[in-house]
Parts: sequence; structure tokens; C-alpha cells
Amino acid sequence: MKLVVAVVQDQDSNRLSNALTKNDFRATKLASTGGFLRSGNTTFLIGVEDDLVPKLLDLIRENCRSREQMVAPVSPMGGNADSYIPYPVEVEVGGATIFVLPIEQFHHF
Repeated sequence: MKLVVAVVQDQDSNRLSNALTKNDFRATKLASTGGFLRSGNTTFLIGVEDDLVPKLLDLIRENCRSREQMVAPVSPMGGNADSYIPYPVEVEVGGATIFVLPIEQFHHF
């Protein structure tokens, strides 16, 4: 058994949640915030049998696309102002960051 932790952008959250439900995967959703852009994310915790991990990863890949977006950088707080860019820049956002962890035991009460 594996625990899949998938961090996805909020824009992809509902689409992925619906796809997981439709394909009989149970997930717990947690609100989270990205450290780099300080934007909203959703973290999914999904327990899955080893042989279903590839199917789950394909499902996440199909529903979480990366995209280009203009963002205003966060001003430095006590940091070096020399590297601060005061105008919006285009960055790649979205997609998914996924961790697959082994599970020694699983209990459901």
C-alpha cells in the first residue's frame, strides 16, 4: 500500500477531485499555500494499493496542467532589496507535485 501526497494548484483542485471520485479513489483534501508564490494550493492525501499507483498518477497528470501566469512578486521583508523585481513576471504555475510513500499499516475504524 502507498500514500500518495499530491499538491495541486487550486484551479485544478475541483477537476481532480471529480476525476478521483469518478474512478473510485478516496482522497482527503487539505488547503495549503505554496511557499514560492504564496498562492493557494490543495493537497490531496490518497491511500492506494501498489498496483493502482500508475493509474492514479495518470489521472493526476491528465487533470493538473501547468500554465504560464503573470504574478506580482512578493516584496522582500528585511531581505536584499537589490534582487527585488517590482513588476509582474511570467512564471509557470499548476501541474502537480507528487510524493509516493510506503505505508506499513493501514487501519480504518
